[in-house]
Amino acid sequence: MSRLASTFDRARAQNRAAFVAYLCAGDPDFDVSLAACRALLANGVDVLELGVPFSDPLADGLTNQLAAQRALESGMTAARVFELVRRLRETSDAPIIFYTYYNLVFSNGVDAYVRASKAAGVDGILTLDLPPEEAGELTAACRAHGVDTVFIIAPTTPDARIAKIAAATTGFIYYVSREGVTGVRDQVAGNIHEAVARIRAHTTLPIAVGFGIGSRAQVAQVAAHADGVVVGSALVNCIRDHLADRDQIAPVLAAKARDLSAGVARG
Repeated sequence: MSRLASTFDRARAQNRAAFVAYLCAGDPDFDVSLAACRALLANGVDVLELGVPFSDPLADGLTNQLAAQRALESGMTAARVFELVRRLRETSDAPIIFYTYYNLVFSNGVDAYVRASKAAGVDGILTLDLPPEEAGELTAACRAHGVDTVFIIAPTTPDARIAKIAAATTGFIYYVSREGVTGVRDQVAGNIHEAVARIRAHTTLPIAVGFGIGSRAQVAQVAAHADGVVVGSALVNCIRDHLADRDQIAPVLAAKARDLSAGVARG
């Protein structure tokens, strides 16, 4: 059983949702990013969603765009991202998935990129701008190297495509609860229960819900219906707000993770 499957099974057995946390690899620099990721994994995070910094992150709002820019300006490369994962594997066996864009995979050679990801310790790959209809080479490489695939379903996805997306997925379904880009919102989308039920009709895979979730109360709202809750921008904002005193980033993130993770329990 994969680390992702084991993690979601354990959360289900504990009557809670899995807490999936996003940070951009190398934001604001390699050493602080390593400490930040370790702080999350030590304080309630079940799955680390590691953004691979990219110059044109079309699915991301301003918060995550600037995080990618900081990471790139600090010297992050594909090789450094793999090194970050290897360093995280020294102290944690929690699932790590890449949140990336297809150009970064394709330009390095699809099979070579997936093979290197697996060797570094990556458990799954979510390629934001690659629809399953065009993902044959990636899914074949992931299958060959034992890396899970994660695909996105949106509020506008019709039922016929939900079945197709689910068939291409081996890790978990990422339900994007809002149209548009990433970013903290004042309220959680109001139709999550119905949306998750619609997806469940087509798959037995775990369903994680993200985009716009940033408080413990919002985590609890989503955890009541989903198998996983994804928080990104609210954590990245902790980095942005402490750039002048980078030693504070890891402890601030630790406290934020503890607060958010308190919302995943059901009943």
